[in-house]
Amino acid sequence: MENYIFLDVLASLQRLFVSYIPAVVLGSFIGYLISINGRIYQIFRRIFQIPHSIPPIALLPIALIVFKESEAAAVIVIFMGTVWTIVVNTAIGMRHFRRQNNNFRAAIFHIFHSLKVGVWVAWFTVIATEMLMGPKGLGFLVWDSYKSGNTNYIIEAILYIGIIGFLLDQLLDFIAYILSQMVSDGRKSS
Repeated sequence: MENYIFLDVLASLQRLFVSYIPAVVLGSFIGYLISINGRIYQIFRRIFQIPHSIPPIALLPIALIVFKESEAAAVIVIFMGTVWTIVVNTAIGMRHFRRQNNNFRAAIFHIFHSLKVGVWVAWFTVIATEMLMGPKGLGFLVWDSYKSGNTNYIIEAILYIGIIGFLLDQLLDFIAYILSQMVSDGRKSS
């Protein structure tokens, strides 16, 4: 079981990062752009709330029809769910940054909040797509173990899901803390 679960962990993390990293880059860029002007921000924040309000897993059937390949469909669904979350939250964060006289600590807080919400949405969507499509990953392991009646594997897979989610959250908190300290130290030295 341990070798198999390691492969499932790797499969889930691969789906996560292949989807999440491009969503962070594009979502942060778009969020920054729409935050520059107050009127544009008000218009686009509301427009982007529409796709942001759609649960990503609801897009899976359309992605399967369009891409015809389950791996590509899963990656697109995870990306789409994550990118809107990051766009909206980054734009909000950058508006707070400007309102607080270009306070970099506020910007770091809001941007990393955006990244944390984005990684949570991405991780949730990874697990959900794996439960529906398989044939590998922690989500598939949970569902397959349920179908075979193996409660121990279900619990073990859920623990891995929780631990990985916790570690990702803590990693982003740690990076935000380091950046905040660098900004504070930079201000003290100037």
